Amino acid sequence: MSNFSELQCILDGLKCRSKVLSAVRSFFERHDFVETETPAGILAPAAEEYIDSPCTDSFFLRSSPELQMKRLVCAGMKNIYQIGPCFRAGENGRLHRQEFSMLEWYMAGADYLDMLNFTRNMVRDAVQKINQNSLIHYRGEIIDVAADWEMISVRDAFKNFAGANADDAASEEGLFELILTEKVEPALPKNRPCVLIDYPVRFGAFARAKKEDPTLAERWELYIGGVELANAYGELTDAQIQRERFNSFARTRQRMNLKEYPVPTAFLEALDHGMPESTGCALGFDRLVMLIAGADSLAEVTFPLDS
Repeated sequence: MSNFSELQCILDGLKCRSKVLSAVRSFFERHDFVETETPAGILAPAAEEYIDSPCTDSFFLRSSPELQMKRLVCAGMKNIYQIGPCFRAGENGRLHRQEFSMLEWYMAGADYLDMLNFTRNMVRDAVQKINQNSLIHYRGEIIDVAADWEMISVRDAFKNFAGANADDAASEEGLFELILTEKVEPALPKNRPCVLIDYPVRFGAFARAKKEDPTLAERWELYIGGVELANAYGELTDAQIQRERFNSFARTRQRMNLKEYPVPTAFLEALDHGMPESTGCALGFDRLVMLIAGADSLAEVTFPLDS
């Protein structure tokens, strides 16, 4: 198929994308959020273990606007959001692109359960506006986003779907992710939204530990139709603990022969000044459009990368 023919085939998807973008912006504006724009080219990405940010001679392409947006929260902004391009090396496929659009937002003075309620309302609002009802038709499933969202703890999911102990798996390099992707995620319900909640603290890179159980992190992930859509944290505000985590991630990256990242000094300095109790969420905007449009892949709702 020629590039021109490919574009002709995705015009409906691109029109749907525009409508979803408008609906999402309208929702955030109604809830008094400030739209922000931070650079896509940054000097120091977050040193997460399993995410690679592409780099040029002078800067990295961000995998998320997270560190820059948190600096704004530390500086005094309260409810902020951003929709913009992000990049992850080597990610291509039906549900992945090396360049993709992220919807990310932060709420000061709120916790990760407040964020779940907000996200539920935002998704329902967008689906209702575009589809004129609360239904998503995706890969043979009819999913009602207005119905109850199933909540499953990570520990229960590992036990019930994989016969495994999540905490034991988290202590062995690479095992947690392997079980999650090969056993747990395929078994999650696809006919209704599903939330995996309360991860082992080892897998809450920027999340604070739960007060009632410090072995768990305040983190949840949303799946719709089996598609991982959003990831949220009750934000870690302790600069010293964050430094220790960055150091641990850097050591892991070194063991895995991954690219070494500079220390995100500006972010840590902002955290030293103080960050209020906050919660943040990152949502794959392309995936949201794909689900609402009932498309099979991201290629049907995004401009071709090779053009």
